[in-house]
Amino acid sequence: MKKLDPDKLPVHLAIIMDGNGRWAQQRMLKRVIGHQRGAETVNMVVEQAWQLGIKYLTLFAFSSENWSRPAIEVRALMSLLKKYIRQETARMMRKNIRYNVIGNRSDLPDDVNQTLDDAIAQTAGNTGMLLTLALSYGGRQELSMAAARLARDVMAGTLTPEQITVDTFGTYLDTGGLPDPDFLIRTSGEMRISNFLLWQLAYTELYFTETNWPDFTINELHKALADFQSRERRFGKTSDQLTRGSHH
Repeated sequence: MKKLDPDKLPVHLAIIMDGNGRWAQQRMLKRVIGHQRGAETVNMVVEQAWQLGIKYLTLFAFSSENWSRPAIEVRALMSLLKKYIRQETARMMRKNIRYNVIGNRSDLPDDVNQTLDDAIAQTAGNTGMLLTLALSYGGRQELSMAAARLARDVMAGTLTPEQITVDTFGTYLDTGGLPDPDFLIRTSGEMRISNFLLWQLAYTELYFTETNWPDFTINELHKALADFQSRERRFGKTSDQLTRGSHH
């Protein structure tokens, strides 16, 4: 494994965990077994991110488009999610990890929301890594809901159109208060962002791997992070400007 520079890790790592179903189908297994195996990868990645000192980890667990999957698969995913949260909350407490959820929670089953609320409340005082699960989440939906909230505030007179800046707008998003992701990993070979964090990914470094999520190992994670560390993040500046800037 390549030695990682602890000073050059992403502050906020986001992951599109893709390929559970594909992994299962290649092995003639039910798709839900792929999701179960995927949950083991989640454990490993949470553990690793925590050990590396990454402050924010955001996982795309269930998209608003996933509701159109077969009902049996959706039910299995929901019960897996509930089980995962229940099992992991004690570990989150030990590791000082705080839970956060983004997405349209009103679409989630009541029992799942109850489990999430309990976990969020229980870990609310934790000050270590913030683990955000994107559930029933879609980027365009998030943006249109933020626009609606803005419009309500303008109508109520608490905000003028002139006060709407990039920064104000950011506070109306589900991720208000979180820094944007520095690094996005997507597994299983798809080269797109699939309606994930559309506003937040504006300057994010993107990394795509062919590996399906259940096969994504510690080695793979370290390889991705080493790739991140080899990139120069310029934010529209030139290399010269960056090197000059660091000498002041």
